[in-house]
Parts: sequence; C-alpha cells; structure tokens
Amino acid sequence: MNAAIIYYSATGSVHALARAAADGAAAAGAEVRLRKVRELATQEMIDSRPAWAEHVANTSDVAEAELDDLAWADVVLFGTPTRFGNPTSQLRAFIETTGPLWQQGTLAGKVYSAFTASNTAHGGQESTLLTLANTFYHWGGIIVPPGYTDPIQARAGNPYGASHVAGDGPPGEVALEAARYQARRAVETASVLKAGRVAQQSEALASPR
Repeated sequence: MNAAIIYYSATGSVHALARAAADGAAAAGAEVRLRKVRELATQEMIDSRPAWAEHVANTSDVAEAELDDLAWADVVLFGTPTRFGNPTSQLRAFIETTGPLWQQGTLAGKVYSAFTASNTAHGGQESTLLTLANTFYHWGGIIVPPGYTDPIQARAGNPYGASHVAGDGPPGEVALEAARYQARRAVETASVLKAGRVAQQSEALASPR
C-alpha cells in the first residue's frame, strides 16, 4: 500500500498531526510519503510571526507535494489549518492543480481522509473537513473518516477527522494518537479494497467465456 500524507502547516500543529498520521500509516504496513504543499505567503508575512518563520525553517527538509504523489498513492490524507471554516489557500492551490489527474480518472477509487487544527475549540474544524470532502466527492474518492470506531475517538471527540485546538498549545498524545489511528484505519480500508479488486480481476480472468 502507498500512503501520501499531504499537508499545510504555518506554525507546526498540523505538521505534528501529519507526522503522527505518517507513523500510523507506516504501522499499518504502508509505504509513506510525507509532503507539504508550497507556501504562498510572502517572506515579509512569514517573518512578521516568529513562530511561523521558525516552523518554515525547521521543515525545510520536507519535500513539497507533487501530482505524482497523488497518482502514486492508494490512500491520501490531507491536513490543513482552518481558515474561516475552510482549508487554507495553500492547500487549495495544490488541489486546484489536480485537474489533469481528475480528467484521466487517476484520482477515482482511492481512499481519502483529512485532519485539521484551529486556534479555538469552535474555530471551524468540522466545516473545514466537510469542505475537503466535497473535493473527494468530485474525484470519485472513497471517504474514510475515523468515526467513533476506536476508544481514542471517545477522547478525541471528532468523528470527521483528527483535530487539535492550537490555542491550547502543541498537539498532545490524544490528538496525535487520533491522527495515527485515522491513518491506520484509512490504510487498512484501502488494503481491503485493493485485495478485493485483485480478487475480482483474478476471478474474471479465470471465468470461462
């Protein structure tokens, strides 16, 4: 299984969730690509917030997402902070380059899931995740949320996707484990789907005509 964790993070909260998701996907047996999307803000804007500038410097070694990462993946998890209840413009800009893959049908049938962070407890987390789901519908994707399918979800409390309130500080173990679990569940679901497709193709080839 191939899993792409594609995210945008300004000051590090979503980056921490993305790393946890990458660990969860790897624990489920996937080969993982952790990718950040390209920064669109000016250097002046970044430098105006020390935490932002520090995070950009600390994650300079993380490769930027490319369309090949989506084509390669069986399962994709997107991570983004909320911006007025929506994904960031940086993540949207990347998504809006995917038209050629969509037209070819390359994005259909893959498993998709998403996670987020906001400064406040009611800062648009669910809205952001639901907005991303609209894109997955258009792609013909298979959406796999965490739901309340593991005890960690009773503590994390968001069935739409792993989330964190950045105003409370860096993600704690509950949020990180929720991200790990979400990625594991997405990979396990994609594995079952892929195995089923292979079996179906084998049966079709073996059937007399």
